[in-house]
Amino acid sequence: MKLYEKTASELSEMLRNKECSAVEICNDVIERIHETEDKVGAYVTVCEESAKENAAAVDKALADGENLHPLAGIPIGIKDNISTKGIKTTCSSRMLENYVPPFNATVMEKVNNAKMTVLGKMNMDEFAMGSSTETSYMHLTRNPHNTECVPGGSSGGSAAAIASGEAVLTLGSDTGGSIRQPAALCGAVGMKPTYGSVSRYGLVAFASSLDQIGPLGKSVKDVAMLQSVICGHDRRDATSKFMEYPDYAAGLESNLKGLKIGVPKEYFGEGIDAEVKDSVMKAIKEMESNGAEIKEISLPSTQYAINTYYIIASAEASSNLARFDGVKYGYRAKDYDGLVDMYEKTRSEGFGDEVKRRIMLGTFVLSSGYFDAYYKKAKRVQNRISAEFADAFKECDIIATPTVPSSAFKIGENIGDPIKMYYNDVCTVTVNIAGLPAISLPCGRDSKNMPMGLQLIGSKFSEQQLLNAAFGYEQICGGFDVLSKSL
Repeated sequence: MKLYEKTASELSEMLRNKECSAVEICNDVIERIHETEDKVGAYVTVCEESAKENAAAVDKALADGENLHPLAGIPIGIKDNISTKGIKTTCSSRMLENYVPPFNATVMEKVNNAKMTVLGKMNMDEFAMGSSTETSYMHLTRNPHNTECVPGGSSGGSAAAIASGEAVLTLGSDTGGSIRQPAALCGAVGMKPTYGSVSRYGLVAFASSLDQIGPLGKSVKDVAMLQSVICGHDRRDATSKFMEYPDYAAGLESNLKGLKIGVPKEYFGEGIDAEVKDSVMKAIKEMESNGAEIKEISLPSTQYAINTYYIIASAEASSNLARFDGVKYGYRAKDYDGLVDMYEKTRSEGFGDEVKRRIMLGTFVLSSGYFDAYYKKAKRVQNRISAEFADAFKECDIIATPTVPSSAFKIGENIGDPIKMYYNDVCTVTVNIAGLPAISLPCGRDSKNMPMGLQLIGSKFSEQQLLNAAFGYEQICGGFDVLSKSL
């Protein structure tokens, strides 16, 4: 078995048992990138030289007897909207095509302190706006399980790299499902942590009240290990929660006995593919047969979730993206007549269609005369959705739903229909609206042999319980067959 096929936890153990070196792991994954990247397109930037230097430094530190973090020397890819000092951070947009940040995001400081091997920056939907990575200005990213299909989005590169073996772990960001949805479509494990548990300092903002950085990997333990690295309070993020965060990997338990799982009927209705329903329900039944208690619940405001999400997210995006004006940094139009013309041409040329669509929608719902009718009403629904989840968690420990209504669709199939594209997020946006943690796990394949995802949702800051439930399911099914065999 190639080293890139191993999980992070397996590689960590092999390193300490001297069964391989960090340089060997790094070289094996980089060789895999060379073999498959032209078919997948997961990366925007590959940092081959610095990755090899880091791996060599880890080997020297281990040889000198230093007590390193368990993930030291493990290769990781970083979504290209997370600030990396000295490495381009483009958000897969023409607007930031040549931007090199002078500082690291907090999560990058933590990744570097753990001496993880940073392989490069992952392709994504432009400014994280999209569900297929087709809005990237850089190039298409393809699903490793079928390169004619999308990998999901916006963290499509992060998920595709896990499925193709081009990274052992990756970081993504999740505003309405952007970690969980591509994880489901690529057959990976992806977690959106509780809002405030991971610092957003250095994350290029899309919708500040919804954005959250999170981990993707091949197994629940891998995701738990990386979550333990990146979580924690940060004084530079005013929304960061000050509390004691556990070592999630050390606390993993697979016992499902007595776990109360809520199954909301609204997530299994019209629009959810029959094969997805059957696969998710089969997974829930397997958890029940291993000691979990299943209870049908109702989350009635789910029907308003997509509308609510796109009003709030677009409103915040229109505000956050106002800074990209051609004055301070980023792209600037070449031919213009005066300051206002420079603003208009820079933003017209620098942003793609989807980003411009959301900026216009956000500006409209925040405008005088429409604020009360749209944005204010959406915020009321947000409170209602949060309250319904809080009531549900009085009856159950976790909630189980599909992650995505269907398996991966063909490239180009939905890109011309924004409404159809937005519906891909129907099962995931409520989690961001309510600020909850959720994890997507592979739960089988459909008749086209494409992965499908089971989503488990927890109450705020219940990551340990959520990971334990996911770990319990992983033990039942014997581990996840994440890597593509078609490349």
